[in-house]
Amino acid sequence: MQHIRHLAEMLRRTSALRQYFPKGADLSRWGIDELQAVAFTLNNRPRKTLAWKTPAEALNEHLLSLQEAGVTTTG
Repeated sequence: MQHIRHLAEMLRRTSALRQYFPKGADLSRWGIDELQAVAFTLNNRPRKTLAWKTPAEALNEHLLSLQEAGVTTTG
């Protein structure tokens, strides 16, 4: 069952990328600023699997909950 979920997620990501780059596109045709803009846009989309939060919001919420629970991190 985990394999099916992983496959479905990979297909969703591929579909999202196709909105910006056609299949088989040579990404060297785009500049770093354009690629970073696409990455920023995709990484800041709310996700159904994260209760419609962005990955950054979900991570921040998780880190705050760890901090409140008294778990320390190193870094």
